[in-house]
Amino acid sequence: MPTLESLIDKVKAAVTPEVIACTACKAEFPKKQLKKANMVCPACGKHLRMDARARIAATVDAGSFTELCTGLKSEDFFSFPGYADKLDKAAKATGEEEAVVCGAAKIGGEDCAVFVMDSGFIMASMGSVVGEKITRLFEYATEHSLPVIGFTASGGARMQEGIVSLMQMAKVSGAVKQHSNAGNLYITVLCDPTTGGVTASFAMQGDILIAEPGALIGFAGRRVVEQTTKSKLPDNFQKAEFLLEHGFIDAIVERNDLPAALGNLLKLHKKQTEIA
Repeated sequence: MPTLESLIDKVKAAVTPEVIACTACKAEFPKKQLKKANMVCPACGKHLRMDARARIAATVDAGSFTELCTGLKSEDFFSFPGYADKLDKAAKATGEEEAVVCGAAKIGGEDCAVFVMDSGFIMASMGSVVGEKITRLFEYATEHSLPVIGFTASGGARMQEGIVSLMQMAKVSGAVKQHSNAGNLYITVLCDPTTGGVTASFAMQGDILIAEPGALIGFAGRRVVEQTTKSKLPDNFQKAEFLLEHGFIDAIVERNDLPAALGNLLKLHKKQTEIA
């Protein structure tokens, strides 16, 4: 039978709004308020991490998203200790089958294919299913002559799947190349964090590279780079602003401005046959 203290705690939880603290300025805001602000801190402008469904809702035209590449789930084919449990926990926590959501949509009235990585699912690590879903999306986009908008946010390759996870870099890259050879546009939006094998492959292969403010973007970690180069790196090393300054990306766009920016880019880069 529940104790009086446990009942009081439940009542408090029910009437007290859930609060989220900004990871930069530490200011606290009700979760509902932050969601309405698309997870951008009202105090300091920090772009907090956002789940895949919320990002889709904030970016594509209302009611235009049709999910593709569903029904695929990772398997613990190497019997890696704890991996099966980790997959189950990630699925329950996010409500997703895997770390990426793919589909067709409209942005600014323009048709496109979209994939969005969800850092809440094992840090959006790239395993066999993540690679397969993104590959299938590019193949769909090539078949239907659609541009691809990719939102990357990943800790890199998924170590529990060993060499199979690393193979996804080549597989997705091949699909990106076929999509490009057919004259189609690929825009990547680099979110926090985009690292490891994802950065080393499809995240940086876009025709246009956009990043969100303050996003961490890199391959190896800062400490590894400093140890390897035996040098002290700038404080903003691997931040979006550093990459823009050094020519690695094309633009930094705030989250609330992304729908308009992407819509304009899709209009500007329509195939000539469509314009004629």
